[in-house]
Formats: sequence, structure tokens, C-alpha cells
Amino acid sequence: MGHGGGRADGSSTGCGMVPGEAVTDRHKIVVVGGGAAGLELVTKLGHKLGKGKAHVTLVDRARTHIWKPLLHEVAAGSLDVGHHAVDYLHHAHAHHFRYRIGEMTGLDRERRVIHLAASHDSEGREITPVREIPYDTLVMAVGSTTNDFGTPGVKEHAIALDTQDQAVRFHQRLVNGMLRAHTQVGPVRAGQLHVTVIGAGATGTELAAELHRTTREVAKTGLDKIDPSKDLKITLVEAADRILPAVPARLSGEVMTLLSKIGVEVRVKSRVTEVNAEGVQLADGGFIPSELVVWAAGVKAPPFLQGVGGLETTRSNQLVVTPMLQTTRDPSIYAMGDCAYLVEQGSDTPIPPRAQAAHQQAAYLYKQIVARLAGKTATPFKYRDFGSLVSLGHYTTVGNLMGFIQGKNMFIAGLFARVMYRSLYKMHEMAVNGMIKTGLDALARALTRRGVARVKLH
Repeated sequence: MGHGGGRADGSSTGCGMVPGEAVTDRHKIVVVGGGAAGLELVTKLGHKLGKGKAHVTLVDRARTHIWKPLLHEVAAGSLDVGHHAVDYLHHAHAHHFRYRIGEMTGLDRERRVIHLAASHDSEGREITPVREIPYDTLVMAVGSTTNDFGTPGVKEHAIALDTQDQAVRFHQRLVNGMLRAHTQVGPVRAGQLHVTVIGAGATGTELAAELHRTTREVAKTGLDKIDPSKDLKITLVEAADRILPAVPARLSGEVMTLLSKIGVEVRVKSRVTEVNAEGVQLADGGFIPSELVVWAAGVKAPPFLQGVGGLETTRSNQLVVTPMLQTTRDPSIYAMGDCAYLVEQGSDTPIPPRAQAAHQQAAYLYKQIVARLAGKTATPFKYRDFGSLVSLGHYTTVGNLMGFIQGKNMFIAGLFARVMYRSLYKMHEMAVNGMIKTGLDALARALTRRGVARVKLH
């Protein structure tokens, strides 16, 4: 698993030295994964318990956090990561918890330690060694990764949007491709500046709409060799019989109409069998010329979770949990968000991998852990579906609110829907940064927006 056999206090067991955290008498709470749920949880626990009652530690392989639903805007170039990223090290110091960089590779439940791989810089030099982090309470919040279903060529020729690094890399590839097309000797090739987004869930659909606008904004900045009407094309591919298959049909139909109006080509009932350097091959024999491909179809929990520490997992690597969000084989280990699998009583399907579920579970686990340390018991977790919101960026936002008025569903669109969509991010920011800092950050972004390019060009 990429780890040695040293003890948590750094002493050797005969298999080599493995650095670890200093052992103290305080209860050790370790949260693995600094996504929305993980960061909200450690922030609250740090304030409540981090001043002498417990050691609260966040482990993540990245150094900064950005709200995952914003990654499509980063990829499209309409959002600058630097203005929205939270620095883990600084945030941890300000909120009374510890941050440890590293990728979790294994778990020793008997000794209550997690194993971390060594981290390296861009030049290959080691930053942190292979090491161990001890815990008394462990929370797994490692989220999900894209599931390519073993489709040939996806790893080599498509980019997923699981991390901010991937989103930034896609945007750079997009801008570089447009600069290359503008300066090359010959004409723009068929498919050279076509973007195919595979998977019409929320991420894929929102990305397609955002890319339609930003690619044209980039072309306006002096790249006059590029003809937007001919050279720039966005195609959205979905295997199901409609886009946004997880949301109500009315919402899906409304979004489909809007995408058609702005010129995004949508192909439903289209299964991808291969991705190569020239484009995307479909099961029906069709081929989509496209040198830029985003894979946003399907999710699964990270592969290292499969059977980690002998815990019960699903075929998609999720950790099976009880209604208290405890893993079924170890009550000291919790899981939440996309990496947790829970079918609530009375339901036939598991809680969906959505941001609202992760947010609710983070709030619940905060109360659960605090109660447990105080010798109290908490009630089981109960998920509440508040509906769906889909943002088409500059064009519009539509949504369906569940139980909004006297238990009835309510379809919303336009400005009100956009405000609701943005309020979700503000709720996350307030949970992490507090109301004052969130307000000041919003003001600073508004003041600096003037005179700045509407689309990031580098």
C-alpha cells in the first residue's frame, strides 16, 4: 500500500522507520478529504474542540480548496481559482485544527493509524515522506472520482473535472488550442476547436453552456482567424434518453430547449465506445470530430477505498455506513459525502452523491461527534432533498425546489433561480469562513471585477 511498518510515535517495528504524529492524551479526530463536507466539518470541530479538548486534523493531498460545483466555471475560464481558493494551511491555523498534506493509501484499524504516501514537488523532489497519522475518530470524506467504465482512450485523450488542477489544465489546453489555431499556417481543421462533453449530468450540462460563451469571448480578443460560427462547436453527449436524467423531466426539457437555442449540439441515447486523438466514437457507428474532450459521465469512490482496512464497501468503492454514518464494521470510523453508501429506511435507493447531501451530513456529523465525546447519543441521519438547480451561466438558471410551499414542488427560472444557485455557494463560504469574511470577500471580488477580462485568458 506504499507505507512502512513503523509505529505511530515514530519508533521502529523492524520494518523501517515511519514518521508519525506525536501521541498525546487528547482525543484525536482525523478527517480525510478537504472537500466541501470535510472542510466544513473540521472548521466547526476546530472551533468547538480544537482549543484543548481534542486534536482535530485535516488530511488532503491538495493545498487549497475550491467548491467542486464551481469547477466547470474554472474549466471554462469564467472563474479565477485564485479569487476563490481556500488555503488549507492558513485556514487550519486560523480555525484551530491541523492540516497535513498527503494522499491516504491505507488504514490499520488495529493500531488506529492511516497511512499517507510521500508527496513531491513538480520537479520530483520529496516534500513529505511516507508517514502515519494516528486517530481515535476517523471521518472519511474523500468524495468521488470520474468513472470511465473502462472505455478505451478516456485516460489518454479526455480530461475529467474531479480536481481544480484538472479544471485549470483543461482551460489552459483550450486557450492554447485557440492560440495554436490562430497562428498556424493552414486553416482551422475540422474538430480542432470542437469540445465534446461526455455525460449530461449537472457538471457536463453546465460546462457545455459555459464553454459556448467563453470560447466566443476568447475568440473576440484578437483571434480573428477563428470563425466562431464555423470553428467553435460544443457537443454534449448522454447515454440516457434525456439530459439531466436525475432531475425532473420538466427541468430537463427546459434546459434542453435553452441549450438548443444557444447552439450547443445535444446527442442523447448515444453511448461512447472509444475516445482517441481525433474525436469520440459512438456505439451506433457515428463519430464526433473533437480534439478537446471532457469526461463527466458517472462517478465512483476512489479505488483505494475498496476493502480498505477490512471495511465493507460497494462495487463502486463506497464505504457502507449505518444511519449514524458509522462504517458497518467499525463505529470509530465515519464516512460522508460521495464516498458513503447509505440506503435510508423506507427508500430503495442510496442517498445521491450531491453537494446538498454532503453539506447535510457534515452538519450532522459535527453534532454526532461532539455528542459522542460528551458521552451522549445522537439521532440517526435523515436526508432531505431540497430539489435541483442547474446554472447555464450567462444565459439563465433553472431549478426545481422540493417542498417549497406547503409540501409542493416549485419550478423556478431566471434571476430568482440564479440567486438561489449562488446562495448555495454563499452558504458554503459562510460555513467555512463565517459571515463577515464571506461578505468582505464578495465585496472585494465585485470591486476588482472592473477592468478585468470577463474570461481568464491564461
